[in-house]
Amino acid sequence: MRRLLLVLVVAGCGGSKAVPGPAHDERAEHSRALWTQAATVFMNPRCVNCHPDGDEPHQRLAMELHDPPVVRGPDNNGVPGAECTTCHQDHNQQLTRVPGAPKWHLAPIEMAWVGKSSAYICNQVKDPKRNGGKTLAQIVDHTAHDPLVGWGWAPGADREPVPGTQAQFGAVVAEWVATGAECPEETR
Repeated sequence: MRRLLLVLVVAGCGGSKAVPGPAHDERAEHSRALWTQAATVFMNPRCVNCHPDGDEPHQRLAMELHDPPVVRGPDNNGVPGAECTTCHQDHNQQLTRVPGAPKWHLAPIEMAWVGKSSAYICNQVKDPKRNGGKTLAQIVDHTAHDPLVGWGWAPGADREPVPGTQAQFGAVVAEWVATGAECPEETR
């Protein structure tokens, strides 16, 4: 009888998905709170400037259009004769105050963040069609280790860095992913 009862209990569970409840709701809420924390970096002008919604990058905390005028180009690296790396070297130039980091370039247009809401960017970051074809694990690695991303914390000259550190940002993004990568609701 005891064995039959165990079989019925196991069969009744059927391996079905857990019904959302308080634990699931708390995890989702925690995940959204982590996104809100990460969004302070994703939406910082230091990051958004290179994620323009058009063909011209922005600069400075006021998100002014790049001066001198430049354009995205077919590979997000500028156009022949005016590639991003013509001026932006692999490190900051102290005397000329020109910022730099390895592989300086614009994010692809499908990764535009200028004028986008936190909820939009959150869903975009999760979508391989709009995030450069990355998995969530690759997003974690990108945020935690990419030197171009890291420039935001070491912008040189007298520029204000992004809040926190790249390691802290990467850890928050990793925990956001581990808790389900929940996004806030879009508000209208």
